[in-house]
Amino acid sequence: TTYHITYLDEADYQKSIDSLFNLVNKSLSTYMPTSDISKINQGDTTVVVDDMFVEVFEKAKRIYKETDGYFDPTIGRLIDAYGFGSGKEKKNLTTEEIGILMKDVGFGKVRLKDRKVYRESENIEFNVNAFAKGYGVDVVGRFLESKNVHNYLVEIGGEIRARGTKHGKLWRVAIEKPNTDGTRSIQKEIELDNESMATSGNYRKYKINDEGKKIVHTVNAKTGLAEESNLLSVSVRLKGDCADVDAYATAFLAMGLEKTKVFLQEY
Repeated sequence: TTYHITYLDEADYQKSIDSLFNLVNKSLSTYMPTSDISKINQGDTTVVVDDMFVEVFEKAKRIYKETDGYFDPTIGRLIDAYGFGSGKEKKNLTTEEIGILMKDVGFGKVRLKDRKVYRESENIEFNVNAFAKGYGVDVVGRFLESKNVHNYLVEIGGEIRARGTKHGKLWRVAIEKPNTDGTRSIQKEIELDNESMATSGNYRKYKINDEGKKIVHTVNAKTGLAEESNLLSVSVRLKGDCADVDAYATAFLAMGLEKTKVFLQEY
């Protein structure tokens, strides 16, 4: 995906940012067979994970609990089966096939101890792509802060972390209208006040199966189905990490409007 990084400083940090992206990929990319997460999914029990993996795992555990399992990074095999992952796609999944795949879903079936990941079954595929972009945004943002850059906006594939101001004014960003016809237009513009924001939508990335049904890329971790909820697009913002809002946006899209409203009031 594309990224845009704007910051107010004289120095050029491109090389450092490239190497940070490489580190994130080496730890968490399911598209790289040599990454730590891929090796763990392949059954390599010798992998000792890094600080990035530990942080993402702990975040995932907390958000899994908060969202009552709607955010669940153990749905990797389902994502593959629907054709949105790096594994093999299964055309027209049957209810039975979904049931079999669901047996290995559940974040409680994975644990992290002494920097090693233990899976209850070798069929559990760990996949953090639902909030890896957001985490990448945080990694770059924290790096800039470590260089005493306090006015910046980092955006990777639509996920954003904004801190400080631009020429004395808050950073302004646009939220896209969820157009289903492929056109692009703006829903609204907002100002971010030391906030992170993520958007999740099912209006652009989907497939139509042989029966003419829409298969969306947000898989419901509770049912195993890749069906649309009554939300087309969700944007979430908060003063905090972009990884968190990225995960919440994914969960809310699966939850639907009513459950999301209840969650927002509670949290």
